[in-house]
Amino acid sequence: MAVVFAVNGERFELRDGDDPGATLLEFLRSRARFTGPKLGCGEGGCGACVVLLSTYDAAADEVSHAAAASCLTLAHGLHHRAVTTTEGLGNSRDGLHAVHERLAGFHASQCGFCTPGMCMSLAAALAGAEGKGTAPPPREGFSRLTSAEAERAVVGNLCRCTGYRPIADACKSFAADVDLEDLGLNSFWKKGDAHVSKLPPYKEGGIGAFPEFLKAEIRASLRIDSSASDMAMPGSESSWNRPRSVEEYYKLIASDGSGTKVVAANTSSGVYREAELYDRYIDLRDITELNSVCKDTNGVHIGAATSISRVIEILRQEGDDCKDVVFDKIADHMEKVASHFVRNMASLGGNLVMAQRDEFPSDIATILLAAGSSVCIQVSSEKSNVTLDEFLEMPPCDNETLLLSIFIPHCTPDSVSSNARTVNMAGDKTETSLLFETYRAAPRPLGNAVSYLNSAFFAQVSSDGTSGSLILEDLRLAFGAYGTRHAIRAREVEKCLVGKPVSASLLLEACKILKKTIVPKEGTTHSAYRLSLAVAFLFSFIYPATKGNVKPARAVRLNGDVASDTNGNPNCPHSVNIDVSLKETNCVKSGLYSNDHVLESCKQIVEISKDYLPVGVPTKKVGAELQASGEAIYVDDIPSPEDCLYAAFIYSTKPLAHVNSIELDPSLDQLKAVAVITVKDIPKGGGNVGANTIFGPESLFGDPLTQCAGGPLGIVVAETRNFANIAAKRAVVNYSTETLDTPILSIEEAVRRCSYFETPPFLLPQKIGDFSKGMEEADQKIYSAEVHFLHNF
Repeated sequence: MAVVFAVNGERFELRDGDDPGATLLEFLRSRARFTGPKLGCGEGGCGACVVLLSTYDAAADEVSHAAAASCLTLAHGLHHRAVTTTEGLGNSRDGLHAVHERLAGFHASQCGFCTPGMCMSLAAALAGAEGKGTAPPPREGFSRLTSAEAERAVVGNLCRCTGYRPIADACKSFAADVDLEDLGLNSFWKKGDAHVSKLPPYKEGGIGAFPEFLKAEIRASLRIDSSASDMAMPGSESSWNRPRSVEEYYKLIASDGSGTKVVAANTSSGVYREAELYDRYIDLRDITELNSVCKDTNGVHIGAATSISRVIEILRQEGDDCKDVVFDKIADHMEKVASHFVRNMASLGGNLVMAQRDEFPSDIATILLAAGSSVCIQVSSEKSNVTLDEFLEMPPCDNETLLLSIFIPHCTPDSVSSNARTVNMAGDKTETSLLFETYRAAPRPLGNAVSYLNSAFFAQVSSDGTSGSLILEDLRLAFGAYGTRHAIRAREVEKCLVGKPVSASLLLEACKILKKTIVPKEGTTHSAYRLSLAVAFLFSFIYPATKGNVKPARAVRLNGDVASDTNGNPNCPHSVNIDVSLKETNCVKSGLYSNDHVLESCKQIVEISKDYLPVGVPTKKVGAELQASGEAIYVDDIPSPEDCLYAAFIYSTKPLAHVNSIELDPSLDQLKAVAVITVKDIPKGGGNVGANTIFGPESLFGDPLTQCAGGPLGIVVAETRNFANIAAKRAVVNYSTETLDTPILSIEEAVRRCSYFETPPFLLPQKIGDFSKGMEEADQKIYSAEVHFLHNF
């Protein structure tokens, strides 16, 4: 059966023989020839490949939109979807879209490589805002987005040369609540003369129009009997299967479980690069049970194939309906996981399975562990419910184990204790209160950054009527991502704290026990830092109780009026959802939140001198609009010649070793690799030269020794780029270390063994004056000294 979808309104089909492992980005750039989306990291981490995915619900006659990373999305999983790239918004011939013109006019493009992705992230936010039925109609020229929402639209889109100020200004120019005078220099108006009429016009309804022909095909497909739902797309070497039920899934697994990859959104390939080819794929997203959402008085059951973005919406709604502050805080933390164009596709169950099977440092597993969540799994015909910590402790899941749903219990005072009462914001203690807080430390607070350590804590606190001290009646302390196989409960610390009056001495004892509990595995980077974070997070959570000052913070929306890293009273030093970051977020702080405690960046108004015109005039860059619309041609956008072959480097895994032989993995014959080229294949008269430097030529391939881990040893040539990359990664290299001296690992050892670079004469220092005489006549003399610099990489 064919896979039918649309790209920029044009109909495309995938049929027998098409590679089911091909990504949407590969399809767009090689077959559809829409080269606006770029191949940057290939991991869903940079945003250069972002496109708009639109889905039509025939029953409700509604279209929903979402940004997606096309480098992770498999093209065969887009049946009856519509894809819009930056070319689909507009072009210089038929008219540019306001998104293109405003990014160009606000000087938000330099090299332009990342600009199409920026455009589509912003366009997806604008399209999504149009669906806000309850929001008032926007002013003419503006959208329904707020300034904070507009700026957050490009969180996760990386720019390495322009800087985020002009990009953020271009995004905020669409916001309904923006003050145009606050925006930076642009080519639309002079300072003090800002008006919306001078901006390129924007009207709702022009983004992501769903093709009528595709709507008709979807309606027609619904009239076909769905009982014949094998939904397999046979191919000569591979196939794509879309089972409609759990029973169908197990029939497919039983027929031939080897060489099969089970996918929901394939976002895991951004973490774990593909290292092999699969005979077939099984797409879980059509299984009804894996997409269902069931709410009851105890909590909410969420299907494992539900996207993380959809889970956030469910928790927000349920938190508002049931006054469950824990649900809102879980949603807050989930918004810091990955980027929005990854969360829109990534499934909740897939994240947990990666944590269980692949030791992925998941934030979601940690916070759900502290929330007391459980999961429903099925192994063959046996279905069972287990707690999340039991699931994480199980042997790694295979295709026989199917995660069906995740249950997140309500954590309201009434759900925990019949006589529970909350603590008011003034700090007046009553009988019982609930505390739930989440923490993470990462290179960036938002976007695609894996945590150094994450943690989440739940506590039920009561007041001792006699002494007035606070007692922890129930406690769940979860830690993850610190160099462990999966998230854990610190049960020994919990035993130490539960049932005792909270005091400083008890907290100190708990911290000592925690130091023995959080033990990163050998080889974990920044292990001491991770341990110190764990202690700091626990201290931040428990310390207010030692003072009898328990103030459960209110839930906070990241796109609302309160900053995400305070999540409560900005004056309280013990706020929840703390982000400890080593670097600043990639999104400009100015204007991101409107709270008073976030300082606005200083704006320096400079009068433009006319002495050197046009120097200093904010003139729009020539070509910026072409870069935004995807019409600018980069080297990689030039079509490859017919029957072109592709090559990938084979890299050394040893820092100092002889390379005896390099061979392809015999199990990968289906890759159709053409050849392996090494130093032995350089023809007579040629040279093994990769680069010429001032210190002499550097070899292209390791010959006869590898110089470092990661050094190139050879290249694999294959029919496709993907085949070449997989074959190179799986190459079998035979090393030997016989007759080798011990490596030189210090300057002292290099001096002892006379291992020097030959310094070019023009770099040698020139002799000026008499050094010996100067030292003898100096007032201060250094008779002996040594200075050592140690940098830990």
